[in-house]
Amino acid sequence: MAAGTAMRIYPFMPGGAAGSTKLISDAVVLSDLTGRPRFGLKGGGSAAWLAAQGVTLPAVNRIGDHRGMRVLRLGNEDILLLAESAGETLAEVKAAWQAAAAPKGFSSWREEGWAWMRLSGPGLAEAMSSLCALDLRLQKFGADDIAQTRVGNIEAVTFRSPTGFDILFDITASAYFARAVAAVAGHQHRGHS
Repeated sequence: MAAGTAMRIYPFMPGGAAGSTKLISDAVVLSDLTGRPRFGLKGGGSAAWLAAQGVTLPAVNRIGDHRGMRVLRLGNEDILLLAESAGETLAEVKAAWQAAAAPKGFSSWREEGWAWMRLSGPGLAEAMSSLCALDLRLQKFGADDIAQTRVGNIEAVTFRSPTGFDILFDITASAYFARAVAAVAGHQHRGHS
């Protein structure tokens, strides 16, 4: 590690905001993806700058794809790039943005300010119906839909992932979110014993 580079601590790492929180359930699995690369742009010029880089932008509250990255459009000029397995592509876009002249929007600090969690497991549908008031069944909430709502009593962005639901929210609420999921998973477990 380069001198002067601070090590990032993610919510469920030792020393992280939810480091001592344990979620052990057969029904619901909580995965912490907060360390995965992402980059958010917001404000005037964001959409036009990304489009000029060849990024096809979806409609608001929809998800697109660009060279392996998921492109989440949270508002007309509020776009989040998630690079779970396309870190190199994201790094190229980020470097081009940093070098570009305005107008290009501004960084919305999503990589620093937001936790990125994934819920999966056999009890997922039941858990999500307890955690979120929206109808997230596949026939109502498709693979490219985004909900900006409350999940586990926290303002969040949620969407489908290949194995479940991804949830993005203020990183300071990580332990609270994990406890809310654990309470729902524990209730499900007790209900099925």
